[in-house]
Amino acid sequence: MRSVLYVVSALVLALTIVIDAARAAGEKGAAPAQRPNIIFILADDLGWGDVGCYGQTKIKTPNIDRMAVDGIRFTQAYAGSPVCAPSRSVLMTGQNTGHTRVRGNNCFAGGIVQGKNRRANLTDQDVTVGNVLQKAGYRTCLVGKWHLEGYDPKASPLNRGFDEFYGWLLTEPGTHDPAYYPARCVVNRQVIDVPGNENGKKGTYETDLYTRYASDFIRRNGDKPFFLYFCPSAPHDPLVAPPNLEPYAKEPWDESMKIYAAMVTRLDGAVGQIRDLLRELKIAENTIVIFTSDNGPRSRPTAELTRVAEFFNSHGPLQGYKRDMYEGGIREPALACWPGRIPAGAVNDIPWCFADYMPTLAEFADGTVPANIDGISVAPLFLGKAKQIPERFLYWEFYERGFEQAVQWGQWKAVRHKPGGPLELYKLPDDIGETKNIAAQNPAVAAKIEAYLKTAWTDSPEFPIFHDKNAGKKDPNE
Repeated sequence: MRSVLYVVSALVLALTIVIDAARAAGEKGAAPAQRPNIIFILADDLGWGDVGCYGQTKIKTPNIDRMAVDGIRFTQAYAGSPVCAPSRSVLMTGQNTGHTRVRGNNCFAGGIVQGKNRRANLTDQDVTVGNVLQKAGYRTCLVGKWHLEGYDPKASPLNRGFDEFYGWLLTEPGTHDPAYYPARCVVNRQVIDVPGNENGKKGTYETDLYTRYASDFIRRNGDKPFFLYFCPSAPHDPLVAPPNLEPYAKEPWDESMKIYAAMVTRLDGAVGQIRDLLRELKIAENTIVIFTSDNGPRSRPTAELTRVAEFFNSHGPLQGYKRDMYEGGIREPALACWPGRIPAGAVNDIPWCFADYMPTLAEFADGTVPANIDGISVAPLFLGKAKQIPERFLYWEFYERGFEQAVQWGQWKAVRHKPGGPLELYKLPDDIGETKNIAAQNPAVAAKIEAYLKTAWTDSPEFPIFHDKNAGKKDPNE
C-alpha cells in the first residue's frame, strides 16, 4: 500500500513540476502587452472656445464633447505656433519653434521659391513622429493637410515617415482647389480626379472625402498597430458650406455664421464616424484617439472672419487669435480617449505643448525618440498617473510681424513683440485673458525669463531674426 502511495505522490510531484515549468516558460516567452493604435485628429484653425466642452453654446459638437466624457480634457494644452506650418513642424519633430526646421508658413531666405512665395520644408535630416512610429513597427498614414513639403516634391509625407498618404500638397495644384470641393486628390504618389468634383461641381465635401479615406485605412489595418494622422482642413477659411447647413439652416444668423457652424459640426461628425468605426471593428479598447487644433481661430484678420469669431466667441476667455502670441493664438482644445486606460471624465490643468506629442506617442508605442527634441513624455498625465510634471519653460517664436517671442513658465506667461522690446508678463491663474501686464511688479520673474530667452533658440538660415517681414510671401495674411 505504501508503495502505491509513493508512486502516486511521485506522479503528482512530477506533474506539478512539469506544469510549473510550463507556466514559467510561458511567462518568460509571453508576448508583450499589445501596443495601442494611435489616431491623431488635428483640426485647422479651430478655436479653444469653438467646441461645447470648452464653453461653446451655439455650435453643436456632440462627438468631440463625448470625448471629454469618455476620456481626458486638457485645459492648458498649447499648439506649436500661432500659424499652421510651424505648429505642425513642432508636432512632427518634437522641437519648439526655436529649433524646428519650419518656423513660419513662409521663409525669408533659402527654401524654394514658387511664384512670389518662398517656403521651407522638412528635410531627410528631420526625424518625424511618423519615422519614430514606423521604426516601432506601426503602419503610418496621413490623411488631409501636410503643409511641411514647401515646394519640394521630395518632402512629401511618404518621404517623411508615412507609409500612406491621402490629401493635398502645395506641390500639386488642384488638390486643394476649389477649396472644400477639390477636383483632384493625392493618393500616395499619384494624383487622381475626385469623381463629382470636376469642372467646379460640388459632389463630395473635403471633410467627407478625407473621412472616407481615413475609415478605409482603419479597416485595412485594424489587425496590426497603426498610426493615423487625420488632418481635415476645417474650419480654415474660406467659408465653404457642406452639402447642407443643418442644423443651422433656420437660425436667424448671417450666412457666414451658419456656414462656419456647419463646417465645425461636419468636422465633429467625422470624429464621431471614426470612433463609431473603432467600436464596430472591436478595436476601440486598443486605440487611443487624440483631438486638438493647430492654432487659434480666425484664419485671416478680415472683417467677415472677425465677426464670425466674435459671434461664436471662438477664443473663449482668452486674448488674441491666430497669429497672436497671446493665449488665444496658441492655447488649444485637447482631448484624448483610450477605454480602460485613460480615466473617463478627467480634467487636467497642467501646461504642455505640441513638442510633447512625439515622446508621448513614442512611450505608448514603445518607440525611441531622437536626442535633440525639446518635448517630454506626458503619458502619465494622459493615463491619470501623475498630477504634475517637472516645471519648465515652454517657448514660441513668430516671424510674420518681425520677431516675436512668448514663454509659458508655471503660472507665468511672457510676450515680447520685437528684439530688445519690453517684456510683457501675465499671471495666468489670475488673468487668463492677459489684460494686466505685471512685469514691473515682478522683476525677479522677468529677469529669469529674460535670461532663458537668450538661449531659447538657435539661428536658422531660412528664418533670420532680422528680416523684411513681407519678404517671401505673396499674401501677408496667409
